[in-house]
Parts: sequence; C-alpha cells; structure tokens
Amino acid sequence: MPHDPSDESSPAPMATRRSFTTALSGTALAALAGCIGTRQSESVPDPIDLGGEKTDDQGGMVIGLHAGPNGQIFYRDNAPKGHGNPAWFHTLSMGLFPYYFEHERMGWTAEVVYVTDYSTVDYELTEEDGRLSISTHTAAETFGDATMMTYVVDSEVLGGMGAELIPFSDTADAEAFASEHEGDTVEFDDVTPEWLDGYMRS
Repeated sequence: MPHDPSDESSPAPMATRRSFTTALSGTALAALAGCIGTRQSESVPDPIDLGGEKTDDQGGMVIGLHAGPNGQIFYRDNAPKGHGNPAWFHTLSMGLFPYYFEHERMGWTAEVVYVTDYSTVDYELTEEDGRLSISTHTAAETFGDATMMTYVVDSEVLGGMGAELIPFSDTADAEAFASEHEGDTVEFDDVTPEWLDGYMRS
C-alpha cells in the first residue's frame, strides 16, 4: 500500500516508477478482444473513480484499502446488483476476471473493461512481513482498456489478495517489470477461466 509519511508504522516504499503518458492511436483504442462488445462510432463510458468506500462486487472488500490493481466493467444491457454500471473490483485475479467470466456465461455483454494501468502511474512497491506488494490506485485517470494491457503474472509482487495480474499498457514496461521481479507476461486473450483456475492454484 502507498506509504503514509505521517504514519511511522507504515512500511517505507522500496521502489517508485516515474510516470509517463502513453499515447494510443484511435485505431488501437477502438479494438476490443474476446466477447467484449465491439465499439461503434458512439463513445463508450469513461472509467470512474473507485474511491469513496465502494465495495468490491465480487468479494465485498473496500476498494482502495488494499494493495494491487483495481478494475471496473461496464455492461451493455445489464448492471451489477445494488448499483448501476460499472461493476467494480479491488482485485483482478479474484474479483474482476471471475466476475467477468461468470457473467459472460450468463449472457451479459461487457461494453468496456478497465483496469489499473501501471504504465501511467507513479507506483510504489512496499515490503511488509516478507511480502512485496504494489500500490493501489482508484482515480479515474489511472485506468486503461483491459484488452490493451500486457499483464505480469507469477512474479514476486502481490496484489491485495495474493497472486495477481499486474497490467501495463506499454509491453516494454511489463517485460521489464517481469524481468526484475521474476515473472512472466500474458495478454488479455490468454486469460481464460481454465488458465485463471490453474494460475490461482499454482
């Protein structure tokens, strides 16, 4: 979790990343993968801020209080229970992707999926009790199109619930992170229910 200078019990950050802006072409932004609804000329919803005590639609945890990437899904003709779109999550491995697969089987069509983009934030790595974790971010501008991300998996860096998929819009960033932290990389289409089940059991 991000280091609070006023809290001496909070672990000190081990590493930071200089932020930069990644420019994506309109064509790239228009491409969606898998069963996510094809974008037409009309705009899709923008990501929202997930702060403010929102609770994860998969597990009920408060978003922003735990390490790791967050995510949100806007559905075309459906909405999550208890509130309107998007569905929101404080973890990808145990929140967003399981929810996405479950509701895909129910016939729900995702209009757009957003996840934390670690290529565009100043993230921190902190160590506590021998566990290395990556910071969490909830502001709307910290999210990017999930289908355009490269995800670092099997690394020593954990999310809020343990093993995580850490997204980067810049593949070079993902590969550098994986090399430094003993991980591998996968693309959005590589993440299937079967793959995720195996990953979380490994």
